Amino acid sequence: MAKVVKFPGPEPVKFGLQKAQKKKRSELEKHGQLNLFQGGRVIKLGQLSTFEEALMLDEQGDRINAKNLYHKAIEEGECLADAYCNVGILESYEGNHSRAIDNFTRALKEDPRHYESHYNLANLYAEVGNYNLAKVHYTIAIELEPSYPNSYFNLGLTLAVTKDFNEAVEALRHFTRLSPADDHKQVNQLIDQLSSLL
Repeated sequence: MAKVVKFPGPEPVKFGLQKAQKKKRSELEKHGQLNLFQGGRVIKLGQLSTFEEALMLDEQGDRINAKNLYHKAIEEGECLADAYCNVGILESYEGNHSRAIDNFTRALKEDPRHYESHYNLANLYAEVGNYNLAKVHYTIAIELEPSYPNSYFNLGLTLAVTKDFNEAVEALRHFTRLSPADDHKQVNQLIDQLSSLL
């Protein structure tokens, strides 16, 4: 009869239920399964930021609620230069020129290269008759965003008012190079009139 020989060594662990352990990514892929849910995170779909909501209301013409939300975005530290700039525009629409200037300059404090604030500040200065400051800010806006045609047009008008006709004609010609041909008829007439004054 055969004799059973007992081998020395550790006793086997009891068999039974075993808790599931977190699988490593490589183990899933070894078995031909893609790990589609790695690093799961919650994403809220369709939720606008405070600034985006303000902008949407602003574009719909709800200036009061837009202004309130722009201020809230500023408190939250969201899109500071853009929010200050848009509050400045709303203040300008309401005829609050000093508040508008304050908001545009706050936008420039946040982002000195914010061309929209330079452009809007220039428009406001031109509107109140401070053409020297308007020229400065139009020039800066052009340096920051040279492909925006309206800066050249408004600079041309400002230069014409200050009787810098040669520079005005040059700015208006630059506008015609950047803008659609539909806008050229009246501008070309203005260029002809200003050229006759040289």
